Amino acid sequence: MLIGYARVSSRDQNLETQLKELDNFGVDKIISEKISGIVERKTKLDGLIAELSAGDTVVVTRMDRLGRSTIQLLQLVDYFQEKDINLVILNMGIDTRTSTGKFFLTIMAAFSELDRTLIKEKQRNGIEIAKKKGLYKGRPPKYTKNHPAVKHALELRQTTDKTIKDISDITGISEATLYRRLKEIE
Repeated sequence: MLIGYARVSSRDQNLETQLKELDNFGVDKIISEKISGIVERKTKLDGLIAELSAGDTVVVTRMDRLGRSTIQLLQLVDYFQEKDINLVILNMGIDTRTSTGKFFLTIMAAFSELDRTLIKEKQRNGIEIAKKKGLYKGRPPKYTKNHPAVKHALELRQTTDKTIKDISDITGISEATLYRRLKEIE
């Protein structure tokens, strides 16, 4: 059986292009989900993997639809090989039903990981340069002293004898955030 898997990382992204490519390839069934690639557990992908049988073929439009790291992808490919399940990656022309396809998949997974590592390295270098120039201040804090949950937490701290942990549980802000905001007002 040919089973297509399509994934996008966020709710506002569109699956249509992937679905069309999978349909054009002639898959028997398509499983799709909207979930970040870095999330370890992908409910629908995990369900698909659990249902696969020997001889089935999973079809994806791109390698990164299955996982973000070389390790994730290679573990999945190893699992597929153990269970006699094939993998087709459309944009690379990789088909593990052939020995050449298996070889190229391993090489391409390594290059994909290298590319992501280089992008992260460039980003870190850019941030360091911006910090030195005084242009980068980091991500703005989510829970400023004007945030309603922080205001409520500070009020609870001043008007009750509740512990920091209790207040954190009630307001949903972390204990560390509460301690930082308390330090600001002292």
